[in-house]
Amino acid sequence: MTFLWTSRDMVAAMAGRPFGNLPEGITGISIDSRTITPGEAFFAIKGDRVDGHDYASIAIANGASLLVVNEAKLPALGRLTVPMIVVEDVLNGLEKLGQAARDRTPATVIAVTGSVGKTTTKEMLRVALEPSGNVHAAVASFNNHWGVPLTLARMPMDTRYGVFEIGMNHPGEIGPLAQMVRPDVAIITTIAPAHLGNFSSVEEIAAAKAEIFDGLARGGDVILNRDNAYFEQLEQAAYAAGVENIHTFGQHAKAEFRLAEFDGAAERSTVWVSFGGETREISIGAPGRHLAENAMAVLAAVSLVGADVDAAIEALANLAPVKGRGQRHKLSIGRDVLTLIDESYNANPASMRAAIAVLAASQPEYDGRRIGVLGDMLEMGEFSASVHAELASPLMAAGIEHVWLAGPEMTALRDALPESVHVVYLETTAELANFVAAEVRGGDVIMVKSSLGIGFGKIVAALLDKYPAFPDTERHF
Repeated sequence: MTFLWTSRDMVAAMAGRPFGNLPEGITGISIDSRTITPGEAFFAIKGDRVDGHDYASIAIANGASLLVVNEAKLPALGRLTVPMIVVEDVLNGLEKLGQAARDRTPATVIAVTGSVGKTTTKEMLRVALEPSGNVHAAVASFNNHWGVPLTLARMPMDTRYGVFEIGMNHPGEIGPLAQMVRPDVAIITTIAPAHLGNFSSVEEIAAAKAEIFDGLARGGDVILNRDNAYFEQLEQAAYAAGVENIHTFGQHAKAEFRLAEFDGAAERSTVWVSFGGETREISIGAPGRHLAENAMAVLAAVSLVGADVDAAIEALANLAPVKGRGQRHKLSIGRDVLTLIDESYNANPASMRAAIAVLAASQPEYDGRRIGVLGDMLEMGEFSASVHAELASPLMAAGIEHVWLAGPEMTALRDALPESVHVVYLETTAELANFVAAEVRGGDVIMVKSSLGIGFGKIVAALLDKYPAFPDTERHF
C-alpha cells in the first residue's frame, strides 16, 4: 500500500507524541468527521464554531485509523482505543506537517491570490497542467489559515505541480500562508473592493495581496494583471520584496501574455492570445471575459514552469465551471428549457459585474427572460450602500430587465433601479427561493449570485429539486 505519510514521519514532522499502537501509515488527511474515509488520519482542529475533538468518535466510526489531538484534550479521549498522535496544538501540528510536505517534494509550486478569480484560476491551472504531470491542487476554496496547511499536508511526495490558492479577509493573513507554500510562481489575478469593510481603501487591499511576494522562492516568478489600476503599486511592492522576474497578462499593449481578441458565447469563449512572438487561438470551455483574462495568467504560468503549452491549450477547451462559480444547469419546465447559472458561492462588486456580463451574453429561448437573482455582498462596511446601488449601472447597460433581490443590503440596489426594470424584493433568502421556484418559466436564463453567507445556494437547490435536468438528446421547439 502507498501511504501519504508514514506514522514515523508524521510524529517527527509535528514533534508529536505517539499514543497507542500507531499504524504503519495513513492514506489521507481529513478535518471532517463526516467525510473521512478508512485509512485516513483525523486532525481534531478547533474552529470558530466547533471543536474537532467533540467529533473524534464519529471519525473513528467512519474509518479513521489515526487521530491527531491536543495534549490538553487527551484525558477526555482516554476511552477511545484508536491510536493517536498527541501535540500541543492540532492546527500548529498541521502547519508543521504542511511545511514538511513542502520540504520533501521536488514539485514546482504555483500560488494564486487576488480579489476575484482565485478559485477559477486555480482550477484552470489544474486542468492546464494535468497533461504535463501529477498535479496536486487545493480542494474547493481551501485558501485560509487551515485550508492552506491542509492542502500542503495532503500533497503527495511525487507531485510534479502544486497549485495553491491563498486568500484573506484582513491585512497580515497572506504573508504567513505564502511563507508556508513558498511558491515558485505567484499570480495576483486582480485587485478589487472585496472585503472592503475590513480595509481603509482598495490600495490597502493591494498591499495585503502583495504579501504573497514575501513567500516567493528565490529566483521565482510573479505574474501580474497589467490592466489593473493597481498594477504599478504591485510592481513596486514586488521589486521592494526582491522579486527579479515580473511577468504580465491582460489586454494592455505591453502585457507579455496579451488577450488580443475575445469572442464570447453563452457557454464558452474563443480568445486570441499573443505571447512569445506569435498569436494563438484558444477555445475555453466556459464563458466570460473575466475568465478569458485569467486564462492569460494560466498560460503564463504553464510557460514559465516549462509545462506543455500546446497540451494546456487543448485542455482548456474542456474546462467546465465549478459549483457555485458559474456552473450551468439546463432544467426542464414541461417541454421547455430553463437555464440556471449558479454563481451562489461568493460575490463582490467586481465578480458581480463579471456575472452580469455572462448573463447578458446568454440567450433566452422562445420568449424567455434574463433574470438576475442577486443577494447581499458581505464585508463592504461603510461602503455597502454605495457599492450595492452602483450595480444598477451594469444591469442597465446589460439590458437585464428582471432583477429579483433579497437581503438588507440589496435595498440600496432596489431603490437605485429605474421603473423600467421589473424588480422583486423580498427580505429573506427563504422567501426569495420560494418565489423563484414558482415564477420561473420555460426559456428563461436565471443567474443566482450573492455572498456565501446569504445562503443563495438554497435558491439553486430549490430549482434543482423542483425541475429535472433537461434531456440533451431531445429538444422540443
